[in-house]
Amino acid sequence: MSTPWPIVFMGTPEIAATTLEQLIEGPDPVVGIVTQPDRPAGRGQRSDPSPVRSVAERRGIPVVAPQKIRDPEFFKILVGWHPEIIVVVAYGRILPKTILDLAPYGCLNVHYSLLPKYRGAAPAAWTIVNGESTAGVTTMKLVEKMDAGPIYLQEAAPVAPDETTGSLQDKLAPIGARLLLETLNRLKMGSLIPQEQDESAVTFAPIIKKEDGLIDWSQPAITIERRVRGFDPWPGAYSHIGGKLLKIHRASVVAEDAKLNPGEVMRADEGGFWVATSSGVLELEEVQLENKKRLSGVAFLRGARIKSGDRLQ
Repeated sequence: MSTPWPIVFMGTPEIAATTLEQLIEGPDPVVGIVTQPDRPAGRGQRSDPSPVRSVAERRGIPVVAPQKIRDPEFFKILVGWHPEIIVVVAYGRILPKTILDLAPYGCLNVHYSLLPKYRGAAPAAWTIVNGESTAGVTTMKLVEKMDAGPIYLQEAAPVAPDETTGSLQDKLAPIGARLLLETLNRLKMGSLIPQEQDESAVTFAPIIKKEDGLIDWSQPAITIERRVRGFDPWPGAYSHIGGKLLKIHRASVVAEDAKLNPGEVMRADEGGFWVATSSGVLELEEVQLENKKRLSGVAFLRGARIKSGDRLQ
């Protein structure tokens, strides 16, 4: 039986918290946890702890949330935990070489794509936006270049036709937790040989901004439908009608080839809420006008003064 490895875990959002829970149940002790500082959230802008901090506090594991990743006092804390390996899952910051080289086995990352595809901050979202049929998880060793380290293990997963980023992350989280535990076990056994990435096959998944959710009706219907799903739950897809914000929670392609006037309402009745794009027609199946509740497209039209020929912008 191998000697347990003291592990430091670094992560922030819910998908990292799910992985952390599984890691804590594993054979190696999690001796310390690092997460992002609490951020203001909600209408009251109250300071909410990250999901990872919540797990740490519930489990009674020491946790720190440094404002600056290069803070010497923070580094002293890391050194004092004496990790054999550092596990990083969606922490949200680039780690300096001093941290990458601290533990004997370096920093082990769980990344939610099949590297070298979709290096970057939002792999699940761009997997959907770009119309991929397959997603996956990779465990790798972190290096100074973003998501470019050698690969330990990978596992693919199908992308459902109605997949959202939220549902895809829910699907990938348990795969990532299982791959992480298998990677740790095989590293301890000495039976895992990392494989360098093929740099010629690299693609990127840049961080998503709020403005990415604004629908450009001059794009094809199929492209817009993917963006609606890819930006769910954040930042959400949205447009404007009558000077008001209209969130679009769910949409489907009615026709793919029609050449129409982008943004024009083609139908606004009991048969559906149809909007023209540069190529095809999109039915808005679930929408939400600003300061109103979420409704089906048909239910929304019953109370809205929208008619065929109106435009979304």
